[in-house]
Amino acid sequence: MKKIIVITGTSSGFGTLMVRTFSNAGHIVIATMRNANTKNKEIADELGSLPGVEVVDLNVADDTSVKEGVQHILGKYGRIDVLINNAAIQGNGLLEAHSIAQIKKIMDVNVYGILRLYKEVLPAMRTLQNGLIINISSSSGRVSIPFQVPYNTSKFAIESITEGAYEELIGQGIETILIEPGAFLTELYAKEGTHADRADILESYGDGTIKMITGFSEKFGATLMNHQPDIQIVADAALTLVNMEKGTRPLRTPIDPIAGGLEVEYNDATSEIKGRWMKKYVS
Repeated sequence: MKKIIVITGTSSGFGTLMVRTFSNAGHIVIATMRNANTKNKEIADELGSLPGVEVVDLNVADDTSVKEGVQHILGKYGRIDVLINNAAIQGNGLLEAHSIAQIKKIMDVNVYGILRLYKEVLPAMRTLQNGLIINISSSSGRVSIPFQVPYNTSKFAIESITEGAYEELIGQGIETILIEPGAFLTELYAKEGTHADRADILESYGDGTIKMITGFSEKFGATLMNHQPDIQIVADAALTLVNMEKGTRPLRTPIDPIAGGLEVEYNDATSEIKGRWMKKYVS
C-alpha cells in the first residue's frame, strides 16, 4: 500500500538513500532539508525529480520552520503515515572542551528537532489513530564511546524518548521505533560546526590525551575503511519496517555490520533484563 512518508535530513547520507529507496518502492515521499533553494539546491533538485518525491525546505532546529513545513504537508496530502526523524549533527572532541553553546547546538538538532516534529505531527496521527515514527538513533545511543560524548548524549536521549513514548502512543494507534546504525561512512563525520571548540581545555589535558584522541581516531577510521559497510542496508531496514504490520515491528533495529552480531546480542540481553525489572514495579 502506498504511504505518505516524511523524512528529515535528506540532503546526504541515510536520508538521501531512504528517499530513493521509498520512491523506488512506489511511496509518496516528502524529503525535508535545510537550504533546499541555496546550499543544498543540487541534491534537492535531484531528489525532487524522482517519482512521488516532493522536497520541502525545513529546519528541524527552528520552531516556525517545522510548524510551517508540517502544515504544508498536511494541507497538501491530508495525512502523514510515516515520519522518519533522520536529521542529525555530529560532535567530536573532549567533553570538557565543548562549550555549553556547542552542546546546545547538538541537542537542538538531534533531540529537540525530534520533539518539534512530534509536537506538529502527533495531533494529526492521533486524529486518524494511525501512524509510524522511526527515529534514527545510533549504536552510540546504547554504548557511549569517548571523544564524542555530547553526540552520544543526544542519541541516548532519543532512545529514552522513543522507548518511553511507545506505551504512551501505541494506544493512540501510533508506533514509535528505533533504527540504531553502527559506524558507517557517511557525510556526518565530515560536517563542521559542532566539534569541541575550547582549544585551551584540550591543551591543558596535555600531550598524552592529544595522542590518545589521535590514536583512537586513527584506529576507528582504519576499521571503517577496512569494513566499509554498505549504508544502503539502513535504508532497506527502514523500508522493511514500514512494510510490516502494526504491532509486529520491534522497538529497536540495531544495524552494525562491524559488530558482527554483538549489537543484536546486546539488544536482546538488555530487553530481557528490562522486562524482568519492569515486572517488579507494574506486575
